[in-house]
Amino acid sequence: MKDLTFEQKSSLSRLEAADQLSALAEALRQGGDAELEFGSGTLSLRIPEELRTEIEVEVGDGQIELELELKWPTVPAEAAVPRTKRPARGKGSASRSRAS
Repeated sequence: MKDLTFEQKSSLSRLEAADQLSALAEALRQGGDAELEFGSGTLSLRIPEELRTEIEVEVGDGQIELELELKWPTVPAEAAVPRTKRPARGKGSASRSRAS
């Protein structure tokens, strides 16, 4: 079950679509708390330093569909379980071959 879903479908001019993408790009550059204007509403998000992305292009039925998906956890990074670090290799642990 999703905690929140926001979906907006509308027809935009090429320039209006570019303005929306520019606002999203600026919010991504700034990071942190972002407010994005969509039509008559405002969407407030917290954007972290690391994101997962997916770009999908479908061509068929006389149209092109381009989807850009950005994903990140709702839990702040400092609250997440830290990743385990790999032990550092010592200078003597590399295998060496001897010439006879």
